[in-house]
Amino acid sequence: MEYVVSKDGTRLAFVRRGEGPPLVLVHGTGIDHSYWDLVAPKLEQDFTVHSVDRRGRGQSGETAPYAIQREFEDVAAVVESIPEKVFLLGHSYGALCSLEAGLLARNIGKMILNEPPMYTTVEVSFPEGAPEKVLALLRAGESEKALVMIYGAGGMSASELSLLRSQPNWPARVRAAATIPREVLSVRGYSFKPARFKELKTPVLLLVGSETAPVYRVAMEALRTSLPDGRLVVLPGQGHEAAVTAPELYLRDVTGFFLEDPRPV
Repeated sequence: MEYVVSKDGTRLAFVRRGEGPPLVLVHGTGIDHSYWDLVAPKLEQDFTVHSVDRRGRGQSGETAPYAIQREFEDVAAVVESIPEKVFLLGHSYGALCSLEAGLLARNIGKMILNEPPMYTTVEVSFPEGAPEKVLALLRAGESEKALVMIYGAGGMSASELSLLRSQPNWPARVRAAATIPREVLSVRGYSFKPARFKELKTPVLLLVGSETAPVYRVAMEALRTSLPDGRLVVLPGQGHEAAVTAPELYLRDVTGFFLEDPRPV
């Protein structure tokens, strides 16, 4: 592990492997850097990959009180610790953090955002009583049961859940379960304002699964029309976890976009 200190003094951990132009990977909710385990080995053949543990997960530190803005600064801190142009790839909550880091860090060459959770014209409705039940399970130390309930309430299919549970990094998901409620609340409090991004000149690829939840599809379309240099690519047959369910398909678009030019410009 290597470390960088964020703006508020939190120590952030990341794993650096591979050779080539620098690529920072930012995982989503309820996991650590191991989210990328199925795609990282291939990415390391073309890039120097920096896989981040977001604050409160893995080997990264934590500073109270929690605020989503600190996560934006975290991504910017990792990116700016690299003394050259950087590629940036974020999934889900990590994609939202990456989007906002694009307004803070000055050395992002290209960016890929995979389904950031933003409420535009569609919101997520959880089953009645689900949030209270999840919190009760977490307080009782039943993190795995809480995690399964969260995924079910969010509309994850049984087959997708089964695939996630079969992965070696399932224990990392269980360990990170307690951080999920704060991120759900933070997303609800986040206001996407297109005008803030009209000067973001960074080329951005927006990856969305054809079978993903409406909240992600609508958010991605809103981003496509708001970013000066945004391109939308639909991953056929995929939901929210394409890096896990279809790694080869995922890698094709990720690598293709970043390597269209030999280096970020």
